Amino acid sequence: MRRILVTLAMMTLPAAAAFGADAKAGQAAYDKACKSCHGADGTANASLAKMLKADIKDLKSSDVQGQGDAALKAIVTDGKGKMKPVKTLAAAEVDDVVAYVRTLKK
Repeated sequence: MRRILVTLAMMTLPAAAAFGADAKAGQAAYDKACKSCHGADGTANASLAKMLKADIKDLKSSDVQGQGDAALKAIVTDGKGKMKPVKTLAAAEVDDVVAYVRTLKK
């Protein structure tokens, strides 16, 4: 029974918290690698989206916030649609960025 409760507790923790990701460090990494397209507060850069003819997601939206941490990490590391993979971030920095993105939730 205790094992089940521990398993359930771990499943309810955000993955970023479970792995010790740092949202404050994530903001610095976000500012360096993501801000130019996703804006300082997670709101897409509309003029860039228009120029690229791309749909840049609002990172505060339920669409983005509803995705799991692993899915967000995969988008950053592998890219998605017209978004290229972010090669300038180390794996720990990607975890931190995901933790920071979680703080943008509406």
